[in-house]
Amino acid sequence: MEDIADTLIFEVKKDIAERYFGFRKRIEDDSAAYHEEIDDAALFLETHVGFDLLRIYSLLRDDTHIRRFCKLTKLGKPLFFDSYINNSPTIRKKLFAGQKVRGFFRKSRFTNMFHDTYKNLRNSIEEYRKRFAALTEEHDTIKEEIAIFYKKNDISGIMYFLRSLEGTNGTSGPMAGSIDQGGAIRMEEKMRLHPPAPANQFLPVLHTIPEPSSIKPELNKIIENAYAQQGDFDIKNLQ
Repeated sequence: MEDIADTLIFEVKKDIAERYFGFRKRIEDDSAAYHEEIDDAALFLETHVGFDLLRIYSLLRDDTHIRRFCKLTKLGKPLFFDSYINNSPTIRKKLFAGQKVRGFFRKSRFTNMFHDTYKNLRNSIEEYRKRFAALTEEHDTIKEEIAIFYKKNDISGIMYFLRSLEGTNGTSGPMAGSIDQGGAIRMEEKMRLHPPAPANQFLPVLHTIPEPSSIKPELNKIIENAYAQQGDFDIKNLQ
């Protein structure tokens, strides 16, 4: 009779373990994929949004113009800003290498480069926002899956049930005796699944920047003031 009881206890534990560890593996795989997507979004932020911003900062150069630009476009605190980059001719040349230059006159070339870069920045931010939204949705899905699992599988109740089985029948079988009353709480804490941190703990939240036409007077004024301080600078000399 005891052999039947031991077998029953073992089978119950085995079923619980398979359900728990199967689900845990799925959550760990989903979390690993989620973190890979965060890394991809961070790389996109740096290589697209970051480079577009650095080009704009390099054109504006003056800190006052850069702060006005960030305030006008709702970017907030200048992202990726480094005054050293703006003052380094070598880095400035690298930033604009391969960029298409349009215009017959020096001023038009400067203005067109700014507007082209702003357009690229706007598109890059929108793509980044899509990736950020997808990450937020993925995080919510993982969080919801964990909540549903615990709703269907009361770990505290399961631990109590297993202790009661062992207490009733003693200790036997390869999994028996592993859950004593003193260590049950510690084991439950170790078994508890937690969702990964939300995307905003790894990545900045960016808002859509305005259409150029909606801020044209203010934007043109910033461009005019920045160009006036460029001296004999010609954007085509950076190609």
